[in-house]
Parts: sequence; structure tokens; C-alpha cells
Amino acid sequence: MKKKLNEKFIESLEELAKQGFENAAEGFSGMLGMTLAVYEPTVSLIPLQDIPHALGGPEIDAVGIYLQVAGEISGHVLLIIPLNKAFEMVDLLLNEKVGTTKKLGTLERSALAEVGNLTGSFFLNALSDQTGLSSRPSPPAMMVDMVGAILDVITSLAGAMGDEVLMFQATFIIGDRELNTDFWVIPDATTLNKLTSEISGNHTE
Repeated sequence: MKKKLNEKFIESLEELAKQGFENAAEGFSGMLGMTLAVYEPTVSLIPLQDIPHALGGPEIDAVGIYLQVAGEISGHVLLIIPLNKAFEMVDLLLNEKVGTTKKLGTLERSALAEVGNLTGSFFLNALSDQTGLSSRPSPPAMMVDMVGAILDVITSLAGAMGDEVLMFQATFIIGDRELNTDFWVIPDATTLNKLTSEISGNHTE
């Protein structure tokens, strides 16, 4: 029963993620002044300790963009991008040739923070619209460190968390350029139960 419920829950979340990412792509398009599209996102429920492995290992240098979520939906939203991919994302966002960005200055950090802010906010809005549950994301906080160190900071900020996290994967496209992103949602146990009940209930035949 739990497996079936999880499959149903994940399928419903993919529908919400599609809406949230499409809205984020529209937001990016307006910000960039060019059309940005997104491939169909996928959603997985994975153990928290598997995040470093999914990103290439705990010692990989990365950028972490973190939002704390309060309200009836509470938890944590985290976008972790390996540093080389973060450089590519900045080039994409600033319409620069691939390989242009070599370091993260104020402009580059601001662009990446806005990616986390827009992606997280639009996803949470889609979730709130579907469930009727409120959410209030914090301004984005950005870290540049090894993946393991970023997760240690998030774990200390989050306190007690569940053993599993929701991983959203999507590909953003501008023209012939594309970039894969991994987006993590870490709901607290109470919120996960609420979402399972609300989303599954809304999709009951």
C-alpha cells in the first residue's frame, strides 16, 4: 500500500513540478528577454544520504542555493549545482559563450540566487494552488563549497529531518543550449504527511 501511495504521490508531484517549472521558465524568459523552455521534469523520492552520490561525490565543488519554507507547507528547498555546471548556467543566463564564466562575482551570484528563488517560489506556488496549503519561502541564501559541506550546513539549519528527500530534475533550454538541474525539496515529516494526504486525496477517482 505504501509503495502504491508513493507512486501515486510522485506522479501527482510530477504534474505540479511541470506547472512550476514551466512558470519558472516563463519568469526566466522575461528576465532574460529571450525564450527559455523546460523539458518534462522528473521526481524521485530518495534517501538524504544519496544526494552527494547523485551529484558526483561529497568532495565535488558546488553552488548551493537554499530557501527555508514556513507556513502550512514547511521545510527546505535546495538547488545544488556542481561548480562547473554553475559556470555554464551563468553563461546561459547572461547569454555569454560557454566557457566565459570562470569565477562567481556579485552579478553571477545574483543570477544564480534568482534561479533558486524563481524555481523554488514557482514550485511552492503550484503546490499551494493544488493543496490549498500556504507556504512562505525565505529569500535565497547562497553557498559555494563542497557538496558534503553544503549539506552539513543545510542539515544543521534544518535540524531534525526525515530520511528521504524529493529530487526534481529538469532541463532548461535556450535555443540550442541546454542545462540539467537537480532541485531538492526537504519537507518536514508533518508537511510530507499533509502533502501525501492532500495530493493523493485530490487525485482519488
